[in-house]
Amino acid sequence: MTKKSLIPSWIAVDWGTSNFRAFLMTEDGLVIDKITASCGLLAVPDGLFSETFRQLTSPWAGKIESLPVLLGGMVGSQQGWCDVPYASLPVSIHDLSENLVDVELPWGQKGWIVPGAAGDNQFEFHDVMRGEEIQLMGLAHQLGQNNVIAILPGTHSKHARIKQQSLISFQTYMTGELFSILKQHSILGRQLPEQHHSKNAFLKGVDAGRKGLLSAVIFSARTERLFNHISSSNIESYLSGILIGAELSAISTDDLVYIVGDEKLCTLYQTALVHIGLKSKILSGDDCFLSGLTTIYQKNEGMRNVA
Repeated sequence: MTKKSLIPSWIAVDWGTSNFRAFLMTEDGLVIDKITASCGLLAVPDGLFSETFRQLTSPWAGKIESLPVLLGGMVGSQQGWCDVPYASLPVSIHDLSENLVDVELPWGQKGWIVPGAAGDNQFEFHDVMRGEEIQLMGLAHQLGQNNVIAILPGTHSKHARIKQQSLISFQTYMTGELFSILKQHSILGRQLPEQHHSKNAFLKGVDAGRKGLLSAVIFSARTERLFNHISSSNIESYLSGILIGAELSAISTDDLVYIVGDEKLCTLYQTALVHIGLKSKILSGDDCFLSGLTTIYQKNEGMRNVA
């Protein structure tokens, strides 16, 4: 079957702080076409989300005005199109489906934004996610297992547990953001030559990060360079290893750990997990996101009858 013979039934949208992605979908969740743009929430002028959405989807003009639109990610945050209340743990696909919030699309139809998830983490602080809850429900749907441990690497990495098809707990780690800040704004990243990935430097960092006292261990990214224990061209690999190693020190399990997200970043995490003796499997973040949104779409009969 060619793409030309597929019939579009709805639109899936992942709108984050940095990027916009829209997928033209069939009834059963196949992707017909895709639009991507570096137009995250912060790039939307004066909160004009409806108008910006029309511009971003203009390549599909004349084809999509009667289709339901399901949106996930930071588009439902305080800085987004509409501040959508979080669903409280435990969160199932049913909970997400029952707590959608509608917005008016530029052509007068309704679109629906998926709520994020919120709950107390292991330190008894409030924790939140937007977008990852869709990926996790998609992961649960794909696996059909009753007990799942997952890592979602990224700017704010998430460790999550799914039980009986519900998200029951999660913890956020600012690993990606810390790496960016340290690389760009600290002494550790100053006057570095062109960087090259080194597996050895990365794994040395993983071991260092697992020692604890992160603020002390991080400084070794400077001293290991000063005393030529690590090549100046491999410092970012070492620093990345420290931060990921510190994050993974929180995991203690004999179960398979599912890593969901971008393949390149997930591979780094898998390399670290293998090094510390844990089993893991990588799954596409896009596939899980679209699986989760498709399940929500299919559970909402009213949404499916919009066209």
